[in-house]
Amino acid sequence: MAQKRKTHHLAVAAMLTAIAFVLQFVEFSIPIMPVFVKLDISDLPALLGTFSLGPVYGVAIQLVKNILHIPFGTSAGVGELSNFLLGAVFVGVAGLFYKRHKTRKNALIGSIVGAVAMALVCLPINYFLVYPAYVVVYGLPLDAIVGMYEAILGSVAHVPTDNALLNCLLVFNVPFTLFKGALDVLLCFLIYKPLSPLLHK
Repeated sequence: MAQKRKTHHLAVAAMLTAIAFVLQFVEFSIPIMPVFVKLDISDLPALLGTFSLGPVYGVAIQLVKNILHIPFGTSAGVGELSNFLLGAVFVGVAGLFYKRHKTRKNALIGSIVGAVAMALVCLPINYFLVYPAYVVVYGLPLDAIVGMYEAILGSVAHVPTDNALLNCLLVFNVPFTLFKGALDVLLCFLIYKPLSPLLHK
């Protein structure tokens, strides 16, 4: 019985990973964001996985989908690393909350806390890892990257601190990441129950 359950978990995880991988290619530009910041819902299958299989599976789905995506990406793995780190925080936190008390309310609270945690973590990850790496990979000076933000909302890059990149991340990336997480949470709660028989078969 245990072996059958494990086999089912692996099969569901593989299916969700494949869906997450495909969803990484379905991305949209946001008018108020620079063109290199895009919205996708590839965290959704991992969130489904963390609630149906556990947080370890959710994080594993995030890891494998990004490893599979590296050959198709254009960031030399930087974007995939960022996606994994942020996604792992999101589904890991949500899954740990849900694991303590498996109720719909706790799943909702956990996923919201996970989305907030992901938004907060995106600040140091982007500031210390992603954007410096993009400078190296693409040969773009930070001034040019900040300029893409300035072109959208002008002087926002100079408020509230004297660090333009930090301001841009605070004003744009943190709210954007929170919105992305909230969208995944909404979609998860809309489709989880109909999919439950398949996920828990």
